[in-house]
Amino acid sequence: MTENNQGRRGRPANEALGQTVVDAACELFVELGFQATTMDKVARRAKISKLSIYRHFENKEALFSAAIAARCHRFAPLALVEGVAGSAEDQLIAVGSSLLRTLLRPDVSGVEAMIMADKTNQKSLSKLHYEAGPAHVIAEIAALLRQLHAKSVLNVPDPLQSARLFAALFKGCDLLLIARFDEARANDDNGIESYCRSAVAMFLAAHGGNGRAGR
Repeated sequence: MTENNQGRRGRPANEALGQTVVDAACELFVELGFQATTMDKVARRAKISKLSIYRHFENKEALFSAAIAARCHRFAPLALVEGVAGSAEDQLIAVGSSLLRTLLRPDVSGVEAMIMADKTNQKSLSKLHYEAGPAHVIAEIAALLRQLHAKSVLNVPDPLQSARLFAALFKGCDLLLIARFDEARANDDNGIESYCRSAVAMFLAAHGGNGRAGR
C-alpha cells in the first residue's frame, strides 16, 4: 500500500499536516455541523489547499471519522487503562474518573450535540462516532476486566458485557446534565470523586471477587 493510499484511508502520511486538518475540521464540525462544514471551509481554517486535504482524506465522511477518533483518543487515550495500578478498586476508579471527566468536556459533548442536531446524517454520523469513541473505550475497559478476571480478582465471565455496564454507569451520570447549566458544579473534583467511588463500589458488588486485591 502506498503512502498516499494510506492517507486517503484516513491515516495522513504527513502527521503534522494531518493533525492540522483534523483539528480544523473538528472545530468546524462542532461550530457549523456536519452539513454546513465543507472541505473549502476546512482548508481555509487549516490554511492549506483543499487539494492537500484530499491527498489525505477521501471525503468529508473520512475526515469526520478521523476528527472524532482524534478527539476521543486525545481525551480518552488509546491506552485508556495503561498505567493504572493498585487494587481493582483503584484501577476502576482511575478509569471511571478519566471517562467521566472526558464526557464532561464541552468539546466532547459538543460533538454529540452536533450529531443529534443533524437529522439528515444522524444515523451515519452516529455510527462513525460510536466506532471511533465509545466502542474503543468499551474494548479497553473489557481488556482490563479480562485481566482482573484471569487473576481471580473479580468474577467477570463476560468482559465485554460488563464493560458496557461499567461505561453506562458514567455515561448515565447526572453530572452530565448538570453541566448544561452549571459547569462549575458538574466539574467539582469532590463531586466527581464521590460519584466514581460509589459507581465502582456498585460495580464491584455485582462482580464478586475481592476488589481490593490485585496489588
